[in-house]
Formats: sequence, structure tokens, C-alpha cells
Amino acid sequence: MRATRKKIQNPWGGFLFVLPSIIAMAIFVYGMIGYTFVESLENRYNAYTTKIEFVGLVNYIELWSDPEFTHALSNLLKFTAVFMIGCMLSGLIMALLLEKGIKGEGFFRSTYLYPMAISFIAMGTSWRWLMDSARDDDATGLNYILKNIGLGALQSDWYTSEAGSMYAMALPAIWQMAGYVMALFLAGFRGIPDDLREAARVDGASEYKIYRHILFPQLSPTFLTVLIILGHISMKVFDLIFGIATKSYVTKVLAIYMWQTIFDFQNYAKGAAIAIVILLMIAVAVIPYLIYVNKTEEANK
Repeated sequence: MRATRKKIQNPWGGFLFVLPSIIAMAIFVYGMIGYTFVESLENRYNAYTTKIEFVGLVNYIELWSDPEFTHALSNLLKFTAVFMIGCMLSGLIMALLLEKGIKGEGFFRSTYLYPMAISFIAMGTSWRWLMDSARDDDATGLNYILKNIGLGALQSDWYTSEAGSMYAMALPAIWQMAGYVMALFLAGFRGIPDDLREAARVDGASEYKIYRHILFPQLSPTFLTVLIILGHISMKVFDLIFGIATKSYVTKVLAIYMWQTIFDFQNYAKGAAIAIVILLMIAVAVIPYLIYVNKTEEANK
């Protein structure tokens, strides 16, 4: 009789394999978040503070009376609104153009996705030239193009204008992320069985009604995913705006103000408080989505 060996399974093997990652996450993610939160409750108002004291929520309360903070928050909300709407519309339109399998789809899909391969800081440097505010004979970038195609009246100050700075800032962000949104919507369209469309056509439904009553309702999870991803990206935007306008007041958002507060003004407590505010804003958007996804997965089991 051939001797057989029983394979001994170590229940701790998998845990030990991921243990280094768990330790790294605990220290460098959750540990740093905890340290930042504690620092935001102290009086580290400059690099020379020697007597560190607990001041509670004073730093958070003072933020809301700081006009620069409220200005940065207002800019962030404007940027988020334009960025999300622009990405959703342009990504959906591109997905609609491609979802029926047009000729050369691979080329167009790659072209739409290409901007996402460019880093925000490199793209910001390019768009700083494109959105130069010089006009007419001195025009460059977009203003030069508008002048030469007979649309000189549409020349703009772009990001140097107080009124339209954040709307202009959203343009390069939309250009970069619209292809990614297109890919998500396209995957959603391709995941809908063709039988649903054929059945609707047999019943005499027009293409408009097929999209409105059958396809778009099926894309509800995709719409929600896109909203969460775009909202998360916009709330912590830093490198794009820094690459275009550096530390300009008119384009300042919370991440820029936090960076200035910590590294330029060395007010560590206030900077930590701003960082926690950004984290809470992201958590408000992401946590309900995670709860929804978990409940959906449990219901589908």
C-alpha cells in the first residue's frame, strides 16, 4: 500500500503573509490619521511652541471664522460641481458614441483614455500655458486659437479671473478624467444583456425609450460609482491647481491652503485641522457608498 501524506494546513499562514501590510497600514495610514487628529486639538501654532497644550476644538471653530478658509472651501465646491457635471456628461456622451461597436472603436477608446496616463502636475504645467490670459495680438494657447478661428469675443482671463477661476480650473480635470468615466459607462452598457434591447424593439419601443426606460436604469450602480470616484478626486485636488496657478489666492482650495498653513506659515495645528476637515468630507461621500455596496452584495448572495 502506497503511503500517503496528509497535507497539514497552517491556519496562520495567510495571516502571516499579509501581516507586514497590516502593520504598515496601521502605522502609516491609521496611525498618521490619529496623530494628525491629536495635533489638530493642540496649540502647535508655530515651530517654536515649546509648551504643547490641549485646546480641544478651538482650531476647528476658528477655521469657520477664517475668510481664507471659507474662500478655499467655496472654491473647492465650485470646482467639484463643474468637474463632476462635466465629467459625467462628456464621459456618458463618449460612451454612447462607442457602445454600439463603431468602426475604429479601439483607436477612439485609447485616445479618450490617454489623458488619464498624464500626471496632474505635468498636465497642470501644460494647461498653465494653454490658459494664458493674454489676448488679441499677445494671445497664446486657447485665446490664440479662439482669435484665429473667428471667436475672439470668447477669449477669457481663465484662471486669473476671480469670477471664473475655478470653472476654468475644472477644464483640464474634465479633459483628463472624462475618458475614465467613459470606460466605466461603456463597461456598464456592455454588461446589459442584448436580449433586453431586442425584446423592447419587438414590443415597438423606440431607441430613445430603450435608453430611458431600460438601459439608463440598469446603469444606476455605475452612476453612483462614478459620482463617488469623482467626488473623492475633486475634494483632495492639489497637484493640478498647484501646477497651473501655484499658490494664487483666486484658485486656492483646501488642500493648497493646508499645504501653505503647514509649510509656509508653520501653523501645524491649524494645518492638521484643515486636513481632518478634508478627510471628513471624503468620508461623508465614501462611507455611505461602501455601506450600500456591502448591503447590495449581501442581498445578492
